Amino acid sequence: MNAIQDKLLSLSHDIGREERRLAILGEGNTSADLGDGTFLVKASGSSLSTLQPGDLTRVNMATALEALDDPSIGDPEVRRILESSRTDSSAKLPSVETFMHAICLSEGGAKWVGHCHAESVLAILASQHGAQPFLNHLFPDAIVVCGRHVAVVPYIDPGLELARGVRRALQGHREAHGIPPKVVLLENHGPVALGASPVEVLNILLMLDKWARILGQTLAMGGPRFLPEAVSDRIDTRPDEHHRRAQIAQTN
Repeated sequence: MNAIQDKLLSLSHDIGREERRLAILGEGNTSADLGDGTFLVKASGSSLSTLQPGDLTRVNMATALEALDDPSIGDPEVRRILESSRTDSSAKLPSVETFMHAICLSEGGAKWVGHCHAESVLAILASQHGAQPFLNHLFPDAIVVCGRHVAVVPYIDPGLELARGVRRALQGHREAHGIPPKVVLLENHGPVALGASPVEVLNILLMLDKWARILGQTLAMGGPRFLPEAVSDRIDTRPDEHHRRAQIAQTN
């Protein structure tokens, strides 16, 4: 577990770097699957930029998922469930987004998850456009790193209901495209990156930041000129791009 913990701390610090403007103060959260029915997730109120080992809480996956499956459980019971999900009762209270992380790690095909409130992305998600501009692509690298299609969740307050909304979005994406997404966009909230490694999660968030900044500039200059659907599909399936994707996302 120590190796995964160290990598999760490093990922958190990378996301929380002030100059990247992906998260400030207590914004955002990260998680990693431990492969034994538990996962590590950022504790509530802690800062990604200064995260320490004691700010990561080990959680039972089954406890979090059971709460999602029970429609009678709502916000009043959330703190009790978060407390009972800890493998160590003396550990800090895990993030209220723990349920969302459980879904992404169990049903989203991810081993590592990073969620932040990137200024560039949120500026679009909180605009009249919402997530719509991200449904088409502007340049090849966004397809290679962030995937051909993103999943979208309309605004839902953080907690159980948001996690249920993310589950519906993941299921819808898999039904439509046969695979889970690498990016979930939470409107008026921020992006979630789903990766096989901490390197991939950070790459997704950095590329998504670039994508959003370019989108913002094109929206201010007459509107974006999106790649044709057929071109985006071809980039997503080209063997050389598959090779490049694997090299970019390789674990460390």
